[in-house]
Amino acid sequence: MDPLAEHPAAHAGRGAPEVSPPAAAVATPRTGSARQRILDTAFRLFYAKGIRAVGVDLIIAESGVAKATFYKHFPAKDDLVVAYLDTVDGIWSGQLHDAAEAAGPAPADQLVGLFDALSSACRQDGYRGCAFINAAAESQPGTPVHDRTVAHKAAVLDWVTGLASRAGAANPQVLARSLTLLLDGGLASGALDADPDAPAAAKASAEALVAAALA
Repeated sequence: MDPLAEHPAAHAGRGAPEVSPPAAAVATPRTGSARQRILDTAFRLFYAKGIRAVGVDLIIAESGVAKATFYKHFPAKDDLVVAYLDTVDGIWSGQLHDAAEAAGPAPADQLVGLFDALSSACRQDGYRGCAFINAAAESQPGTPVHDRTVAHKAAVLDWVTGLASRAGAANPQVLARSLTLLLDGGLASGALDADPDAPAAAKASAEALVAAALA
């Protein structure tokens, strides 16, 4: 998943996210609400550098807001991280649903088609893997940030389970779990080895899983 490809903060002054020259070197435009400027800046920095590596002072400096203004909108850093993940959720979930719907009205086709979102995401310059997996790795279980990552993954699993059920799978939960694990593996592969064939391989594997589950 590359949320930077869809988020306006990635396009400050140019058309591609975090490449040479990196978008991080381009100041976020100081327009719009202060809250949105903070969120846009955090979005760009968190995804490119990691949540722990980016401090509040850096976000304040690059967003051009006063410290009091920052804490008015986000009393704690975790509040900002959760808002960032909310934004990523809207982008990535939209990409998944769009890819599924583009495959046609049949739920079985949509179960395979959703993997086209993986292909388009992993090809983006500046791709850093799944923002939710990255956030989970940097947070402790039971914290608001970790809970938000779990909620996102659960929502995707529920959606895929519904598709599997409508497709007629004998065990939709098992099929959905297999497909979402494959999706997460494809997201991780795109960040680890950037193999351009990985998304196609994941989609082919998904097609085989769906065919076997519906046989």
